[in-house]
This record gives sequence, structure tokens and C-alpha cells, in this order.
Amino acid sequence: MRTWTTRQWLIGFAAATVTALLVGVPTSIISTPFFARMTPVLWWNHPVWILTAVLTGLIVATYVAPVQPPPGQQKKTLIGGLLSAFAVGCPICNKLVVMALGVSGALTYFAPLQPLLAVGSLLLLIEAFRRRLRALRSCTVPAERSA
Repeated sequence: MRTWTTRQWLIGFAAATVTALLVGVPTSIISTPFFARMTPVLWWNHPVWILTAVLTGLIVATYVAPVQPPPGQQKKTLIGGLLSAFAVGCPICNKLVVMALGVSGALTYFAPLQPLLAVGSLLLLIEAFRRRLRALRSCTVPAERSA
């Protein structure tokens, strides 16, 4: 990361900002008139939300590197981001969960699983970032040929 260009940092920051909005607005961590949260935001929701945004921004920044390693972490990044959104969201505001379990089931069964979803999503994002960095380090820049 010490060798990252300004462009990489700017794109990473932009991706982190977009991720923060895409996760924060629908889950009502960011208060807006568009969504109302029916359960309070818990103490661990903010750190998970911020870490998700930062890790996603860092992963995206690796895709604009001067050396392009083989892709392969996009699925982990997408799944990690989606799991984070489910983890920090209101359990009874999530229509999929309420449709599958009902309101009482969402509070009884899904809400206690949300911290585990949060940990799982962060672990997926960390692993994706770690693999992207390892791939960047293993890719060598071809030496310029002198004519």
C-alpha cells in the first residue's frame, strides 16, 4: 500500500463513500426521510458499517493498481458487503427476513444471528483484501527492453 498512487487512494475513498451510503441509508444507520428504522441502531452497527466501507474501498483500490493481478475476489467483496448490510440492518425492516420468518421470528431468530453475520462479512472482506495484496506483490512489472 506504500506504493499506491494518488489515483488509487482517491478511487478507494470514493468506493468507501459509496459503500457507506449504500449500506448506511437503507439500514437507517444514516438517518434520512426515506427509511425509518423500527429497532434502535446497536453499538456494534457503526463499527461494522465503517469497517465494511473502508475494506471495500481498499479492495476496489487494488483493481486500479498499475499492475493488475488476476481477478478473483469480487465474489467475496460482494458477499461480504451484502452480509454487512443484513448484519447492521433492522431485523424487522428487512422484508426478506420478515417474509421468511415473520416479525416474531425475525426478532427471535434472525436478530441474534446478526452479530455473527457481521463477523463473517468482515472476515470475508479481510480475506479478499489480503489475497488482493498478496496477488499485487507477486505480480512483477516486466522490465523495459532497451532497443
